[in-house]
Amino acid sequence: MLEKRSRLVQAGASTMALARDYMLETGTVMVLTDADGIVLRLEGDTKLALRNAVEKTHLLPGSNWSETTCGTNAIGTALKTEQPIQVHATEHFCSGIHRWTCSACVIRDPIDGAVIGAIDISGLSASYGRPALALAISAAARIEAQLLQMELDARYRLLDQCFWMLPPPDRHHAVLFDSAGRPFKASGEMSQIMRDLGAPGCQSGFPHLGSRDDQLCGASRPAWIKEEWLKPVVHQGEHLGTVMVAPKPIVSDRAFLPFARGEARAFRNVIHSAPKMHAVVEKCRRVATTVAPVLLLGETGVGKEVFAHGIHVASPRRDRAFVVINCGSVSRELLASELFGYVDGAFTGARRGGMAGKIEAASGGTLFLDEIGELPLELQPMLLRALENGEISRIGEAAARKVDFRLVTATNRDLQVEVDAGRFRKDLYYRLAVIPVVIPPLRERPDDIPLLVDHFVAQARARYALGNRRFASDTLSRLQDYHWPGNVRELRNLVESVMLTSNGDPIEPSELPDVFWRAERLCGRKQGLSLAESSERDLISRTLRSCNGNVTATASALGLAKSTVYAKLHRYDIRFDLGSVNSSG
Repeated sequence: MLEKRSRLVQAGASTMALARDYMLETGTVMVLTDADGIVLRLEGDTKLALRNAVEKTHLLPGSNWSETTCGTNAIGTALKTEQPIQVHATEHFCSGIHRWTCSACVIRDPIDGAVIGAIDISGLSASYGRPALALAISAAARIEAQLLQMELDARYRLLDQCFWMLPPPDRHHAVLFDSAGRPFKASGEMSQIMRDLGAPGCQSGFPHLGSRDDQLCGASRPAWIKEEWLKPVVHQGEHLGTVMVAPKPIVSDRAFLPFARGEARAFRNVIHSAPKMHAVVEKCRRVATTVAPVLLLGETGVGKEVFAHGIHVASPRRDRAFVVINCGSVSRELLASELFGYVDGAFTGARRGGMAGKIEAASGGTLFLDEIGELPLELQPMLLRALENGEISRIGEAAARKVDFRLVTATNRDLQVEVDAGRFRKDLYYRLAVIPVVIPPLRERPDDIPLLVDHFVAQARARYALGNRRFASDTLSRLQDYHWPGNVRELRNLVESVMLTSNGDPIEPSELPDVFWRAERLCGRKQGLSLAESSERDLISRTLRSCNGNVTATASALGLAKSTVYAKLHRYDIRFDLGSVNSSG
C-alpha cells in the first residue's frame, strides 16, 4: 500500500505543482487521495482565511474522506461510485462543510483500470469556479498518463536489469511480472503460456509476487508458481518486478519465440524489421563492448542519438554517465567551456570555483558529440589530445587532468569533404572514424514504417491521453511511398500531428496534413517516363476520373491492389482527388 501511495504521489507531483500556481488567490485547493480516501497531498490557495477553513474541516494530509467516515462528499462519493461528481454546500452530509463546494474524479491504474485514488478541487462556495469539475477530470487524466509513462519506464528498466539473468531458451521458459504482479512479457506467447501453466484470469496480476511481502501474502501467489522459480528484480531500492523461470517440461511442446533479442536491451528504441537496419544494429552491438571511437553517419532525423545511447547501454560502461552535447547548438565561445570546463576567474562571468566540462562529466562513461562536423578548428587539437593521451586542461588551467571516456560522434556531413576543404583536421577524422556506421535513411527501409507508426501511436496515446487510434492500411501505404526527407523525426511529428487533429478511426489518407501532399509532389519522381509509363499514367488518370476520384473503385477497374494504385498515383504525380495529371509532371 505504501508503494502504491508513493507511486501515486510521484505521478501527481507535476499536476499538483501546477495547482499550486494556478489556484493561488482563487480560494480553492486541489487534493490528492488514495483509493481509501486518505489525503496524500494538498496544494492551492495559501491565504490565511482559507488555510484556517481547511484546517477546521480537517482537509489535511492523513485525514480520511471516505463515505464510510464522512458520508456524502466529493472524494468519498466519487470513490464509491467510481464516477466524477460535484457536491455543493448542503449536499454534504457533514454540516461542518456546508460552506464548501467540491468536485472530484477517480484516478485509475492505466494498466488494469482499478481505482487507485482521486483528485478533488474544493473551495468555499462563494468563490468557487464552475469549471472545477472539468479541471478535476483533466487533472485525473493527466495523472493517469503520467502513471502509464512511469509503468512503461519501469518495465523497460526491468527488461534492462533482468535480460542477462535469463537462461538459454532451449532449457526454460521465462515470464516477466511487473511490480504489481501482472505478467507482461514471456519467452513465447504470453496468454498461451499462462493458460498452459493453469492461470485463468491472470491478467489482474498476483499482488506482492516476488516482493518482500510475498511470504506474508502467500495467498496471492498461486500454487503452480513455485517459490524457487521466482527472482525479484530490485534496482536502487525499487522493486521493479519479478522474473519467473520455469522448467520447459511443464509447458506444452509448441514452438515459442525467443524471449528477447539483444536489441530488446540496448537497442529497444531502434524500431525496425529491414535487413539494412538489422545489420547496423548488430554492428553497433559488436563494437559496443570495445573502447574504439564510433562515428555515426546519416541524414538528419535518422536516429543517431538513439544508436549512440544503445551503444552505451550495450557497453561495460552502461552504469556510468551518458553525456550528450550538440556541437552545432552552442556558440564557438561557449563550446570550449562546455567541453573542457574552466577554473575560477578564467573569464568574465565564470562561475565561482570553476566548472567541470562535459568530457570530465563523461569520465568512466560515454561522451556523445552530435554534429561533430561543426566543431571549430581551434578546438579540434584539444579533443584529439583527450583521445590520444586521455588528458584535458580546463580553460585557464595549466595542469592536465586524466579522463577516461568512450567517444561516439555523429554527423550528417561528409567529413572527408570537410577534410579536403581544410575545415576538419585529417588526424582527428581518422581518430574518430575508427568504426564508421552508416544509418540508412527511412526511404530505403519502407517496411519499417508500419512498425514505427505503431510505436509513435502508442507514445502519442500515452503522452496526450488519447483514445485507441490506428492508421488505415491505405494511409500506411501512402506513408511508405513518401520520400521522408526528415526521416524518422519527420514521421514521428506527422503521426503526433494527425493523432491530435484527426477525429476518424481508422485514420484515412485524406486526413494527412496538406504539408504532406505538397512535399510529396515536390519530391516525387516526375521526369524521364517511358512511352509505356506515359500510357499507364494516362490510363490510371482516366480511370480515376471516371470513378470520381474513388481509389478503391479505380483499383477494382484496373485489376490492381489499392496500395499499388496509390504508389502509381505518387509516381506519376496524379492528383488522386481530381483524377488529373499535374501539369508539372
